[in-house]
Amino acid sequence: MILPIYIYGQPVLRKVAQDITPDYPELKQLISDMWETLFQSEGIGLAAPQIGRDIRLVVIDLDPLSEDYPEYKEFRKVYINAHIVDYDDTNTVSSEEGCLSLPAIHEKVVRPTRIRVQWMDEEFQQHDEWIEGYLARVMQHEFDHLDGKMFIDRISALRKQLIKSKLKALTLGRYRCGYKTKPVRR
Repeated sequence: MILPIYIYGQPVLRKVAQDITPDYPELKQLISDMWETLFQSEGIGLAAPQIGRDIRLVVIDLDPLSEDYPEYKEFRKVYINAHIVDYDDTNTVSSEEGCLSLPAIHEKVVRPTRIRVQWMDEEFQQHDEWIEGYLARVMQHEFDHLDGKMFIDRISALRKQLIKSKLKALTLGRYRCGYKTKPVRR
């Protein structure tokens, strides 16, 4: 089932998400719904807070980028209880980011190119590894959602001031996008 994407201003997007256990109700169906929602919205990552759930669950599909990044051919992964435990700030890159919860807003964000991440897969097997490159950027973006943050929190005060009216429009439900959304109700 395609779920609505929660838009900027929804309180769940600012909550710190909770770890879950294997007995989380209907987890497999929720993951399936997240994949369907991600595909329909033409995104590459979706965090549970973006569909109104304050749990640490993320799906990432980098296959659509495989023409430019052949190493991500058929890359589709589920991350449960994901946490970034270390950042290697030796190298950082500024790159434009967008977000399904912030339709039509794109800004350059500086992020480390290498991070250490701990998570569980769908079988609740523990993983702990250093991730580099574009996947590290996507993980940082999606895992920020799990900590109640959004990419606009990582831009300069000046840039944020310049997009203030766009952010206000989102909270008022004044936006267009090609996927199902859940705007803030006033």
